[in-house]
Amino acid sequence: MTELSSDNVGDQIIAADKVAGTEVYNRAGENIGSVNSIMIDKASGRVAYAIMSFGGFLGIGSRHHPLPWGMLKYDTRLGGYVVDIDKRILEDAPSYESDDDVDWTDRGYAKRVHSHYNIPPYWM
Repeated sequence: MTELSSDNVGDQIIAADKVAGTEVYNRAGENIGSVNSIMIDKASGRVAYAIMSFGGFLGIGSRHHPLPWGMLKYDTRLGGYVVDIDKRILEDAPSYESDDDVDWTDRGYAKRVHSHYNIPPYWM
């Protein structure tokens, strides 16, 4: 059996370690941040969120925004993900700082995230 590595995945599949650092753009093609990490539902195996870093300078003062994974569409031309939001919506979105403890089991928090972007929760 061939071992799956970051270098031998197909065009439609990407290793999680390759998602981190991928740029995120709005529909106008403006860079609005980059993917810091992804969050995977352990029970279902579904990707729940892309955690996007936004703001700050050289990572200092940046906020982390959980974006429901279903919002992101990969654009081969840009080499990054595109989301249909603008910075004003992102600035008011649920977010946290690097040293904050986020309770990912809190369905209330998850519902606020999905409600903010008007996206059905990933578990439905």
